[in-house]
Amino acid sequence: MPTVHQVATITSKGQITLPKPIRQALGVDFGGKVAFDLRGTQVVVSRVDNERHEDPAIGSFLALLEKDIAAGQHISTLPDELAIALLSAIKRPVDPGEDIPGDVAL
Repeated sequence: MPTVHQVATITSKGQITLPKPIRQALGVDFGGKVAFDLRGTQVVVSRVDNERHEDPAIGSFLALLEKDIAAGQHISTLPDELAIALLSAIKRPVDPGEDIPGDVAL
């Protein structure tokens, strides 16, 4: 990683803004997570990769959808044309009984 030296000012609330060159070097942007590690008298800032990013808009939509499903409201099948278009966009056969890879909470 390139050497980048930047100075940030601590606010009255104890907050700092990561300077743009530091954010760019770490590859983080709005909503990204960084970790602070105190090593002696130095603070090491690193990007956090293993935490899931939660999009508040998607989270709100999914919560609304979950309430509708639980109440049996506003739920219907996909229009045939949309289902066909979605299936044609997938480049492999679809098995509805196949396990979904990764961590999935339904």
